[in-house]
Amino acid sequence: MKKIWQPFATINSTTLGIMVTLQVTLALVLWHTTSNGLMPQPTKVAAAFAHLSVTKLLLDNVLVSLALTVQAMLYSIIITLAITWLSVIPFFKSIAQFVVKCRYLTLAGLIFAFTLLTKNGSTLKLWLLIFGIVPFFVTSFLSVITSIHQQEYDLCKTLGYNNWRTLYEVIIIGKADRVLEILQQNFAISWLMITMVEGLNMSEGGIGALLIKYNKYNDLTNVLALQLVIFLLGLFFDMLLSTIRKWLFPYTRLNK
Repeated sequence: MKKIWQPFATINSTTLGIMVTLQVTLALVLWHTTSNGLMPQPTKVAAAFAHLSVTKLLLDNVLVSLALTVQAMLYSIIITLAITWLSVIPFFKSIAQFVVKCRYLTLAGLIFAFTLLTKNGSTLKLWLLIFGIVPFFVTSFLSVITSIHQQEYDLCKTLGYNNWRTLYEVIIIGKADRVLEILQQNFAISWLMITMVEGLNMSEGGIGALLIKYNKYNDLTNVLALQLVIFLLGLFFDMLLSTIRKWLFPYTRLNK
């Protein structure tokens, strides 16, 4: 047990399981004992979660959010790959760097501009989500490109590859597995933003619209229950993307 307090120590799965169980139990006990009239107790949240998880209302709203998220992620990946692959060309490098700096722009200040550029609320939500995701995707993939060792480029020169073939072999094919890794790492960003953009057009539903509705009526029990649903769905998709990456690129397991 001393290892759990030592820096860089490794513990087995049994010890990890016991430690996490105790930590969760302690957190729930503290939550239960510190709950007052405003903050619902864990048992009430658990009951609300159990009730909410079997309702058609939740299923319909989750499907709406997932459809929007997946669509935004696909567009974002395509845009990101185009920008980052072309970033090795001097003309496009400055464009890629500008996209990276767009991380500091807030979506709230761009809603009016996107409203003028889009034709309906659904398209508005989609492009706001894409605009919020792409800068983080580009930042992550550019860091992958800059970390490529010079020896990989030198090997291509030795083999007689031209610059375009080198781009294809070293970056497009050579770092294909990192695309899914970046997607996995940044999925949480899109899952976080979805609740905000869905509040712009609540008529189409979504977990963001449902969350705003519960907040409006100060229904904290259902708010926390819905937060738990969002959290568990996020964990599920994180595991799913990790599994897909390991299945498509088995050699990535050797790096662990």
